[in-house]
Amino acid sequence: MTTHTAVLIPGDGIGPEVSDAVKKVFEAAEAPIKFITRYAGVAALERGKDDLLPADTVDAVREHHIALKGPCTTPIGAGFSSVNVALRKKLNLYAAVRPVRSLPGVKTRFEDVDLIIVRENTEGLYSGIENLITDGVVASLKVATRVACHRIAHWTFKYATHRQREKISVFHKANIMKLSDGMFIEESRKVHEEDYPNIKYEEVIIDAAEMKLVQDPTQFDIILCENLYGDIVSDLCAGMVGGLGVTPGANIGDEDAVFEAVHGSAPDIAGKGIANPLALLMSGTMMLNRLADTRRDENCAKAAERIKLGYNQALEDGQKTRDLGGELNTNGFVQAVIERMNG
Repeated sequence: MTTHTAVLIPGDGIGPEVSDAVKKVFEAAEAPIKFITRYAGVAALERGKDDLLPADTVDAVREHHIALKGPCTTPIGAGFSSVNVALRKKLNLYAAVRPVRSLPGVKTRFEDVDLIIVRENTEGLYSGIENLITDGVVASLKVATRVACHRIAHWTFKYATHRQREKISVFHKANIMKLSDGMFIEESRKVHEEDYPNIKYEEVIIDAAEMKLVQDPTQFDIILCENLYGDIVSDLCAGMVGGLGVTPGANIGDEDAVFEAVHGSAPDIAGKGIANPLALLMSGTMMLNRLADTRRDENCAKAAERIKLGYNQALEDGQKTRDLGGELNTNGFVQAVIERMNG
């Protein structure tokens, strides 16, 4: 059996606890993964690093091309930039992928939600180009390049084909931002027409799209957005299935991929042993499936399937942590998953 080395970035707050939980489940599932630990966020500063995202952490991901990351805290104040944004930029992780689906045993106002939000991860207002024009006047620059717009569109259609999804909906505001968002839909339309005409395609203005989402999310399949819209839409959709604690995330580039829990570090419950490890565990199954695809390793796919079976069955049996209305602590949920992994 081939063993794959993956970088584990535990993160801050509850990050180390949920990371340890994932390691236990991976071991029980016989996932062929060897984790090496590197640090980011406040945890890096506490270990004497000068930066929230140390060079040795980035270098390790570049070397092994795959990482699993817990939530990182960005201290408030000048001089501290987001770990997540910096990681995406340094590794050119241009595609953010957020699957959102209804889970057994997690009752919400919505049923049968099965969405994938793909977000362009490197441009838009999140480029961070802001200037003080004069006292009380700030300008923020929204950046869009044809290369990046084409790249994310092509990636999304290719991903949809691989995942056997039927439709891509591009959310935009090109009626107002005619150049930037206009370029985004131009490139999406071009990729659809020239390369993937078999996939259904539509363009929806972002404000109307969000109304339609909360009316009936089942009318959408894959949603493609520029950076800021994707950030907002993915959290909105997470709320439909139980929140950020039950949705995984991935940031993917041509060479490297970082899978992460998208919730916060929750310092108020850190160290109490009650954190829900499900989001990071689900992100870990995404990581295993990517390894199965890119390195053609069936053992990764089998481990991912065992883990998914385990947490789905645990939830269906009412074995949930407190944030989902259950009574289990972190270790209790881990054991419930492990007990159900083989059916």
